Amino acid sequence: MKISLIQLDIAFGDPEKNYLRAENFIQRAVKENPDVIMLPELWTTGYDLARLSGTADDGAERTKRFAGQLAKANRVTIIAGSVARQSASQVTNTMLVINRQGECIKEYSKVHLFRLMNEDKFLQSGDDDGLFDLDGVAAAGFICYDIRFPEWIRKHVLAGARLLFVPAEWPKPRLDHWRTLLTCRAIENQAFVIACNRAGKDPDNVFAGHSMIISPWGEILAEAGEEETLLTADLDLASIVAIRSRIPVFEDRRPELY
Repeated sequence: MKISLIQLDIAFGDPEKNYLRAENFIQRAVKENPDVIMLPELWTTGYDLARLSGTADDGAERTKRFAGQLAKANRVTIIAGSVARQSASQVTNTMLVINRQGECIKEYSKVHLFRLMNEDKFLQSGDDDGLFDLDGVAAAGFICYDIRFPEWIRKHVLAGARLLFVPAEWPKPRLDHWRTLLTCRAIENQAFVIACNRAGKDPDNVFAGHSMIISPWGEILAEAGEEETLLTADLDLASIVAIRSRIPVFEDRRPELY
């Protein structure tokens, strides 16, 4: 399976510019014939949370149409990062998965809101899981701060997830945490971790970039720098079975104790 990550420099509070920029990158990505293309967290608005009343995507319908048309035209799955989705009474930070037919097959709203960036003041947390099927492979989506909660991710792996997708806007001062946490989540769950961060800065933050694709053995298969870029890697899905046979973590669990 080939994965392409779009490490986007997001225009603060400017959906029009961000849709155009994302489309240009997706058209570049499809030339590499990936199975999956992924965008970062809140890529349509950035962390311009105070103005979401005017920029949040109503029902995420615009983003579904945007990604759906591109996915169908290019026969590629698009994990459309996450967007600020407006519903009747609330805004959520919601990841969208669009299949090769252009259909939205999963919406996952961020469960763990990050108070250090005021998410709790402007967003409503989700309460559904992130599980979905990706071309016959069990996968799961998480959003940024979620990776600090290993019990949440392990729950999905125990339900069958083999591919763990993480759109993010992770700040540069905690880059070491980003790299370490993602690697730990891959090793402890013996699963692929595919993490797409943003590049650039906004009025309050500088972001880390360093989107990563990590094997179930903890090997970094691909890693970006800090700049806006396209990152692509091939995943050997058979390696999951081989690694789990080599070190049978899931067979040796003692859940009756924990």
